[in-house]
Amino acid sequence: MKKLMRKIVFSIILALAVLVLSAVLGSAKIPLANIPGIISHKLFSSVLDPEIDKLIADIFWKIRLPRTLASFMVGGALAVSGTVMQSVLRNPLASSYTLGVSSGASLGVALVIALGISLSGLGSLLLPFVALVFGLATVLAALGISSRFDAGLENQTVILTGMVISLFINSILTIIMALFRQHLQRLVFWQLGSFSGLNWDQLMIITISVVPTVIFLMTYSLEMDLMSFGEEHALSVGIDLKKTKLILIFLSTFLTGASVAFVGVIGFVDLIAPHIVRKIFGSSHKIVLPLSFIFGGTFMALADIISRVIVAPSELPIGSVTALIGAPFFTWVYFSRRRSQDAGV
Repeated sequence: MKKLMRKIVFSIILALAVLVLSAVLGSAKIPLANIPGIISHKLFSSVLDPEIDKLIADIFWKIRLPRTLASFMVGGALAVSGTVMQSVLRNPLASSYTLGVSSGASLGVALVIALGISLSGLGSLLLPFVALVFGLATVLAALGISSRFDAGLENQTVILTGMVISLFINSILTIIMALFRQHLQRLVFWQLGSFSGLNWDQLMIITISVVPTVIFLMTYSLEMDLMSFGEEHALSVGIDLKKTKLILIFLSTFLTGASVAFVGVIGFVDLIAPHIVRKIFGSSHKIVLPLSFIFGGTFMALADIISRVIVAPSELPIGSVTALIGAPFFTWVYFSRRRSQDAGV
């Protein structure tokens, strides 16, 4: 138990260290010693130290801090979503993206941009709203089709259906990009993901969407533990497997959709964080879920630092940074699983 607590404390300290680095590093470097004074000035209206540049204070408070916290929230949400999907579908490569969240969200955004759709009531929230709705609708369609062919919602049926729908939607996206080339750059940029321009209002919406959902998912820790051992085992102890699957898949999809809606498509975080956490902390979801949130948030904040610093003052798309790390990791997980299966045979 003491060893476990040391690991948890170290993880929290590491997360805090990365968040601090994310807040101070960038094209405009912010002295670490200035942060307490800036926060005190903004929160409690205390007098700003004359040695602190007001422009630096505004950059930190209006741009850097909300961006840092948003990257942590989004990374945590994606990691928890991946953890749930891998447990429910009993596949280490499963994620909400597998079921078409990113494809559906991208299609919604592409239609809004290409057709010039606008709603005065939503304003800047139009794209996030449409992305979330289309992402959720795509997964619901995948589940609906799966249930028509397989009443028990077998894992492989759900995954295969999601992949087919994703391929179909991606072909529609390709056609839209070909027909509306004037919007190609904006569409591609959104699909690669970015935390640029996020403000406190958007961070608040992300937080309100993510935190309660993660807390609620933690109440299903026991069910996920049992499902990880096999569907027959879960059924034998009285779990309503189909209902539980639908709830968990919908909530994990909502986490991914709420994240994708504001920052664009960012892959591989939902694959990397759960695997690292399970390797270090074991398989109990009571531990895995909150630690996946911390590790996912830390990884995303670190990736955001890289995206801002490596070609400063320009930025790399955050999706390209996570893919550079995630693609080799994905390959390693896949072939490790194949080797273990072959060894079992």
